[in-house]
Amino acid sequence: MVHTMSAETDRQGRLYIPKEIREKYGDRYHIVTYEDRIELIPVADDPLAAVREAAGGLRDASVEEIREDIEAEAKADARETDADR
Repeated sequence: MVHTMSAETDRQGRLYIPKEIREKYGDRYHIVTYEDRIELIPVADDPLAAVREAAGGLRDASVEEIREDIEAEAKADARETDADR
């Protein structure tokens, strides 16, 4: 599910991130810039643990299964992006 909200920077260029978002995702973010948008990506407190958790389901998967899952997710993300515009 996608939630959207609007925000403005203050005079110093700071962006307020609501408490419920910070509680869910933390206080540190990578800023990823694209031609038409930016994204905030939460920085894990323990990046190695985050990688282990994300890769947990991949241990028993074949390379072909992983490739198919990645392609399906990319297509779904593209459809969502087009629907949001």
